[in-house]
Amino acid sequence: MTSPTSRRTVLAAALAAAASAGTAATAAAASAPGRSPAPSSPDTHVDNRFWHTYTDWRSGTGDGARPLPGTRPGLVIATAAGRTDYTDPHTGRTAAWEYATWTSPRHRSAVPATEVIASWNARTPAGTWIQIELSGSYADGTATPWFVMGRWASGDGDIRRTSLDGQGDSRGSVWTDTFSVDDPASGVRLTAYRLRLTLYRTPGSRLTPTVWRVGAMASDVPDRFTVPATEPGRARELRVPRYSQNVHIGQYPEYDNGGEAWCSPTSSQMIIEYWGRRPTAAELAWVKPGLPDPQVCHAARQTYDYQYEGCGNWPFNAAYAAAYRDMNAVVTRLGSLADVERLIGAGIPVITSQSFLEKELTGAGYGTAGHLMTVIGFTDDGDVIANDPASPDNPAVRRVYRRREWENIWLRTKRYDANGKVRSGTGGVCYVYWPTRPTLGQHRVLRSLGLL
Repeated sequence: MTSPTSRRTVLAAALAAAASAGTAATAAAASAPGRSPAPSSPDTHVDNRFWHTYTDWRSGTGDGARPLPGTRPGLVIATAAGRTDYTDPHTGRTAAWEYATWTSPRHRSAVPATEVIASWNARTPAGTWIQIELSGSYADGTATPWFVMGRWASGDGDIRRTSLDGQGDSRGSVWTDTFSVDDPASGVRLTAYRLRLTLYRTPGSRLTPTVWRVGAMASDVPDRFTVPATEPGRARELRVPRYSQNVHIGQYPEYDNGGEAWCSPTSSQMIIEYWGRRPTAAELAWVKPGLPDPQVCHAARQTYDYQYEGCGNWPFNAAYAAAYRDMNAVVTRLGSLADVERLIGAGIPVITSQSFLEKELTGAGYGTAGHLMTVIGFTDDGDVIANDPASPDNPAVRRVYRRREWENIWLRTKRYDANGKVRSGTGGVCYVYWPTRPTLGQHRVLRSLGLL
């Protein structure tokens, strides 16, 4: 599929200039009579595996970590398995930490994979943090080393949240948030993997992180410039708050050059607030008084990856969303807009990642090497209703984009840039956030897509 170098290009901050205002319309939910949601079947190019039940946690191997039962089972530190020093590469500070570990069972992917993206849901009180690692097996049985997929904390007072570039073996590499086979055309595939969690705390304390979910999406999406078109399903629009990243241009440039690159956290904040969650006044106290939508500044800070030097790390955004009360969040790939329609039909908006030339998406008014938007509904004609944060102000955020154009730029893995050079596409990457107690209909759709 994509090379590590091109993968980093896809992860680049949005290059979009402020687009012209979209058509104003109410965001009231509506359904068109006489049309049913399009059928959906599991995407044969994607395998999801997430550990999150009490049984899941007990199936792994713990060293100092123990499963926590209850309505939302998790993993916590019971006793310290050891002690280590960690020198933060972004501050130069060295500190001692106690730790405990949990290692998942070996998961054999239903899809021999060219890419694997991990994601996790956790809470890390001050004085704690976590590390997520992946070790895979290739088809010939050769194992990879343990690769760090993220060092994460919900705050930034103890460590700087970071990915770790430059990891790899003779067949694959990790860049930012993704393990990729270096040469997919060679036929090399990752067929199985394990995940390892390390939970850290201040020595001598009784503090502990709590991890509620950890897992990965493995995929082998075929290289393609175009994807098959789907037929429209049921029309519906969800009431999702509208936030523009561009009203924050120039604010807090230490976080990915300010608002002009904040498409991912702005999209995440819209969905977090759709589900009725938002930061407290105390959590927003650091934001300069008088700035609009200070929660968007907060989201940028809380998703910032100090290695990547951006807010577009996919799992960091999901982890930020899930740090709110009773929220789940994953990074995955979907196979078509029919899958998105089923989620919208169940009341679940979807954040999608795409790259395109200005001429490829009518009405956008910009082109981008990588941009996140929120799909909030579909029109009677099946066109996509999106909250596009690359808009001049909040009222202009709601846009309607042509279905066929949208579907292609989101699902393709190859594209041409403005100079005619072949670049990568995301192949259907998206974030899905939902409450820990979904409705029966939401549960059914999420399970059918492999997310539960």
